[in-house]
Amino acid sequence: MQNDIIKLQSALDTLSDWAATWQLSISVEKCCILNIGTITVAPLLSINHTPLPIWSSNRDLGVIIADDLSPSILWHIVAKAHHSANGIHRAFVSRDVSLLLRVYLVCVRPLVESNSVVWSPFLKQDIDTLERVQRRFSKRLPGFNNSYSTYTERLSRLNLPT
Repeated sequence: MQNDIIKLQSALDTLSDWAATWQLSISVEKCCILNIGTITVAPLLSINHTPLPIWSSNRDLGVIIADDLSPSILWHIVAKAHHSANGIHRAFVSRDVSLLLRVYLVCVRPLVESNSVVWSPFLKQDIDTLERVQRRFSKRLPGFNNSYSTYTERLSRLNLPT
């Protein structure tokens, strides 16, 4: 294990030397260590003699990767989706259900579905958290907010998948 850490530090030093040769800068403040497993490699790793911080999760290309590789870090996706869905209801004067639904499908659904292959929610709580965005949006549509209309009925009337 120690040999692997030495090899990794050597690769980081080589990268730093290469960047200096080509007069490129490395944004060390954007770099971090994400330990996956029980062995801790910090304070041994550094770039340009600046030790790299240890983070418990990191966001890359819109996907948050946690140190335990659990996919249940959905709060940022759900918060952004709720914010966009609420913005649709606030921004449009028209109460035409088909218009509001089209805007929802274009603006909100991609947020919830993006990178779903990577973080594929399989825990019941994660699926419910994601589904809450659509449940709340559909309930606020004109004519769909009465207590007799269940979520599954709303989905079938709107022709929406879960």
